[in-house]
Amino acid sequence: MKKGWLMICLGIAAISLIIVPPTAVFAQGKGPIKIGFISPLSGGMAANGKDMLTGIELYLEEIGYQAAGRKIELLVEDDEANPATGLTKTRKLVEKDGVHLMTGGLMASTAYALAPYIDSKEIPTTYPIMAADDITQRKIPKWIIRTGWASSQPHQPFGEYAYNVLKFRKVSVIAYDFAFGWECVGGFQKVFEDSGGKVLQKIWVPLTAQDFSPYLAQISKDADAVFAVFSGRLTIQFTKQYKEFGLKAKIPLIGGGTVTDEHALPSMGDEAIGIITPLHYSEVLDNPANKKFVKAFREKVKKAASYYSEGTYTGARWIVEAIKAINGDVENRGKFMDALRKVDLKDVPRGPMKLDNYGNPIQNIYIRKVEKKGGELQNTVIHTYPMVSQFWKYKAEEFLKQPVYSREYPPLKP
Repeated sequence: MKKGWLMICLGIAAISLIIVPPTAVFAQGKGPIKIGFISPLSGGMAANGKDMLTGIELYLEEIGYQAAGRKIELLVEDDEANPATGLTKTRKLVEKDGVHLMTGGLMASTAYALAPYIDSKEIPTTYPIMAADDITQRKIPKWIIRTGWASSQPHQPFGEYAYNVLKFRKVSVIAYDFAFGWECVGGFQKVFEDSGGKVLQKIWVPLTAQDFSPYLAQISKDADAVFAVFSGRLTIQFTKQYKEFGLKAKIPLIGGGTVTDEHALPSMGDEAIGIITPLHYSEVLDNPANKKFVKAFREKVKKAASYYSEGTYTGARWIVEAIKAINGDVENRGKFMDALRKVDLKDVPRGPMKLDNYGNPIQNIYIRKVEKKGGELQNTVIHTYPMVSQFWKYKAEEFLKQPVYSREYPPLKP
């Protein structure tokens, strides 16, 4: 009798080993995979930050918060779009909560602030939105890869487009006075002037600005176009005041990709129609992955899908692909980091993307023009630059000899 029961138990055990996936066996005894996420959920950049949070949550919901047989736990903190706060919240997530990976963040200045700490703690980290150029250029951290973009990346081809296609020769610039603004402007200015154009002036606006009147009054009447870089509350206010000042009817407005991004576009009026901007995403991209994403996002939050939401949605997919590649062994940080560098995605909302040797995506850049269709403003794609590098058409080694784009570089030509 005892022998019979023993044979039955052994049989059950054997069947269990056959039907349970290897990853699930590995995962037994392991706790959840903890992902730390920061974004501005309060203050002037909250709209951007909430889109970011919705994007990552949407993808994790699609996969049931599980990967490689392990549960995923998302730990969220509000960084208030402040680099110091972002560092404090990251410390908390890493040292108190014990996350296996960090992701999120909005401001380029936060990207630079976090990098030394991330490397010191050897925590695998992805930047799905933070676009600070030098993170993947001259000062490459060992424990960070970017699944978003470099600030100057879309604006370098746009400099060529503005000169060759739009036929602008003299451009005035008005932009954010911090790293993101400087780098967007720098990329545009470098290629625009290498193509034969000239930037007449650079008007820098602080993040705390409440009224654009003093800055709009400085715009040169000799400009063929104005290139602007803003987002959030400021881009809505800027485009409105640009029209109220009578400038829209006189000088065409072009801008950085965030100027007409969908986080702000639905809050704009006809003053936005006709604005041309470059970015690696538009809500109206015609591919199956984007149609699925936009439908799900709009159903979830009843609003347009922005680049901020696509960035974290696709960024979450990137993280999960790396987790699956190592069968969930995220405790092996070196193996996890190597897997993050090797992901290559072709079927994501923005189009195909892969990392260069510096940890930055090579991806399509879309030139978009704001149009009104079906009663809604949208970024209609009017041209595509396929698989654009952060170095544009320049050789990486030559590009990296120049300083990082900044408030002073490139300088204005006499």
